[in-house]
Amino acid sequence: MNREVALELVEKQLTERRYQHTLGVTEAAIELANRYGADVKKAELAAIFHDYAKFRPKDEMRGIIVSQGMTSTLLDFHSELWHAPVGAYLVEKEAGITNTEILDAIRYHTSGRVGMTLLDKVIYLADYIEPGRLFPGVDEVRETAKISLNQAVIEAMRNTIVFLMKKKQAVYPDTFHSYNDLIMKTKEKIE
Repeated sequence: MNREVALELVEKQLTERRYQHTLGVTEAAIELANRYGADVKKAELAAIFHDYAKFRPKDEMRGIIVSQGMTSTLLDFHSELWHAPVGAYLVEKEAGITNTEILDAIRYHTSGRVGMTLLDKVIYLADYIEPGRLFPGVDEVRETAKISLNQAVIEAMRNTIVFLMKKKQAVYPDTFHSYNDLIMKTKEKIE
């Protein structure tokens, strides 16, 4: 699927503000993919579709999570997490994208996962550092992203975990496990 067709499909699903965010994520993903050797076309498509289900009704998302046997604990956590796995499902069903790498990058762009692929990391980080994001710590992660993809993802996850803890919100287990996995792999390379 080419960029124009993908953007046309996605624009119908998003608010104007979220569409602008998507354009920023797409440009950040292309830049990261070029810098770190990921497939640029896959990064572009995953970025374009990453928030495809963001504004679907919660009841629809809940129904898809249940009917598709997605992780049973997902419903116990904030509904903000739901759009990623539901989005991967809907992108396959409605947009006809079947590439597993692209769908997984969409699926895990909010939570991360143990054993994140290069494309997973690119999309996770692009969503975090896109130019429209303005929050404490984002500039530091942007700078780290220029020199180390893994370190930038670790910093982004750490910031997210700390943010949720300060708000006394539950942290999705996949995020903790993903963070730990990246820390352990980075530590192994240093030792």
